[in-house]
Amino acid sequence: MTTPRNPLPPPAPRDPLARPQLHPVAPGARSRAMQAMAAQAAQGRFVLQACTVCGTATYPPRDACPRCWGTLAWHDQPTGGRVLANTVIRVSTDPYFRDRLPWHMGSIQLDAGPVVLAHLARGLEPGARVTMRLMLDRGGNAALFALPSDAAHPPQPEQGATSMSADPQGRTFVVPVAGATVLVSDARQPVGRALVGALAAAGARLVVAGLPGPAPVRDAHDPVLGLPGVQPLPLDVTDPVSVAETISRIGGPLDIVINTARHVRAGGVSHDGNLLGHHRALEVSAMGLARLAQATAPILAGRPSGAFLDVLSVKALAGDAGHAGFAAAEAARLSLLQSFRHEMRSTGVRVLEVFTGPTDDADHQALPPPKVAPARLAAAVLDALAQGREQTCVGEVAREAMRRWLDDPALFARETQP
Repeated sequence: MTTPRNPLPPPAPRDPLARPQLHPVAPGARSRAMQAMAAQAAQGRFVLQACTVCGTATYPPRDACPRCWGTLAWHDQPTGGRVLANTVIRVSTDPYFRDRLPWHMGSIQLDAGPVVLAHLARGLEPGARVTMRLMLDRGGNAALFALPSDAAHPPQPEQGATSMSADPQGRTFVVPVAGATVLVSDARQPVGRALVGALAAAGARLVVAGLPGPAPVRDAHDPVLGLPGVQPLPLDVTDPVSVAETISRIGGPLDIVINTARHVRAGGVSHDGNLLGHHRALEVSAMGLARLAQATAPILAGRPSGAFLDVLSVKALAGDAGHAGFAAAEAARLSLLQSFRHEMRSTGVRVLEVFTGPTDDADHQALPPPKVAPARLAAAVLDALAQGREQTCVGEVAREAMRRWLDDPALFARETQP
């Protein structure tokens, strides 16, 4: 067990007579077509339905082409548009919008064809060029959001993320890191260590760096753990007592939890199998996630921008004869994460997943490139939070695996085996 060098900042005093603030989620009727659109938005794509017969793009989602009654399919579309009209909503009976007024809406003529009703960034007037983004609100509903755009120089994704965080209305669709308290479950591994440094550089108020296992001497001289605003604490996700003690020692509000804990060991089921290694992988990846989620969910639900992000291997999509226990643990982890997301919908807490292929660390030293550098994975995690994106794939291996899995899961499972 390690002892923190500096005491954690005390929590802000609370008024025991004050009524706790509720955080209702945005309302929305979820038809099958809207659920399909939300699934595309979760991947960060800007898609609309287009007719397979006449090619007409249409919005809102529906079951047949409004022009020729042909079959509709989802396609990526140009993101440009122009504001036709805008309005400011100042009164609402809905609990979600009532606490966030004034709310800006407008009609947009999309370059793809349809005229849509969208959320507007502040300051957009009729005639302005915009860049459209397909976002998920805190209830998991797909929503169109319009950002200012220079037609000659479209903004890059990271610039769009900055615009969303800077806009009061846009912040409700993303997870701001600046000023937040963040817990990284395993900061001893390279990926977690890189994340701690990236979060501190992004302006997090406090980064709690979880350190599993015995503390090596080098921890006392680690430059990342010594950064201002970084607080190392012992945390073993396989031990419910350790998880509870660490959460209690944070003492103040907790805004974001990032789970990086994993146990990677080679071995099959019957050949070179290691049952103890398989059991340890399940304890860390699957049960560790469950313990961490159970301990932090009530705290995150009380935060206006609460989020739980999990970094997991793309091996969760199919078994792996060479890493059978690890692949099974990651698959169980993914299933638990999806269930957790459904549970947290009603609280407005975002549950995000970042898939990665082999990372450049000791666990994958025997594997040839391509491998994902820890710094690149840390940057992708921050981008997923800034974009409010539920599903992110980092690296060529993860992106290709996800593409093939979405195309044909059964074929992908067969092709991934030697």
